[in-house]
Amino acid sequence: MTDDRFQEVADTADIPEGSSVSVQFSGHDILICHTKGEFFAVENQCTHALSKLEGGRLRAYRLICPLHGAAFDVRDGCVKGKPASESIRTYSLRTVDGRIQLSLEPA
Repeated sequence: MTDDRFQEVADTADIPEGSSVSVQFSGHDILICHTKGEFFAVENQCTHALSKLEGGRLRAYRLICPLHGAAFDVRDGCVKGKPASESIRTYSLRTVDGRIQLSLEPA
């Protein structure tokens, strides 16, 4: 039985450890992050100044916004550093046979 909520968006080999890649998925700009051997999907927009998180540093599970340094946990979207005060959205992600699959369901 297949789960139609998930759709393939990228190859795991295309996202090296410690990096992130932006993908467009069902009208959403989503950042796929690869850290500590795991993949996570978060919205690609900082809640502080509404800038893209793409290009931000990934330090363990902490994603740091390149504009003002706000930090978020890629596992649950929680704020880990000011100036942000509101969490970012996370998305369900799974890997199947080297392919990353996303769903718009919350992680």
